[in-house]
Amino acid sequence: MKKTFILLLIVSLIFAFAGCGGNDDTDEGADNDTTTDGAIGDEETDTETTASIVDEEAAFKSGISSQGTWIICTLKDLSFDEDLVLEGNFTNGKKDDAGNDIVQRKIALYTQDEDRNVTNRFTLTAPKLTINSPMASIQHGTFEGDLYVSQDNFKLVDAKIDGNVYFANDSAKSTFEMDAESSITGTQEVEN
Repeated sequence: MKKTFILLLIVSLIFAFAGCGGNDDTDEGADNDTTTDGAIGDEETDTETTASIVDEEAAFKSGISSQGTWIICTLKDLSFDEDLVLEGNFTNGKKDDAGNDIVQRKIALYTQDEDRNVTNRFTLTAPKLTINSPMASIQHGTFEGDLYVSQDNFKLVDAKIDGNVYFANDSAKSTFEMDAESSITGTQEVEN
């Protein structure tokens, strides 16, 4: 009976998150032109398209690494005493109108139901989170700490940054986007 319950729970989680990277209104990277001026450079892009669904700190760190996945979905609040880095080039398994793989990286601080309605929002806490992945976003949750953005086209989608946002250069700042539901409690500035 206990094994059956655990199996059903795992299957339910898989179905609940199957659409986590699906083609919905909050998956803003799917409609973007990914031929930005050298955002990827000559680096090879990882084509892993599965989600990393995490409920512990070690799994989250693995998911955001260059050997991780294009989308990292949390199942609860996570807290770190160390700085974090989102790194690596990933595609989301979709193609643009020209047939090119769509580059995207997403930290999903939420769960959703089968109709893609957000059911829970979570908080990620760390002294510092550096965004080194192209076409990255944080969605539907809160990051507590300072955010450092070194890549162009970073987005906040219905997300809160409880801290400052520092950009590596003017290009990273000028291409940064956040929707009306997002907020930043601290300052936004280019770091010299």
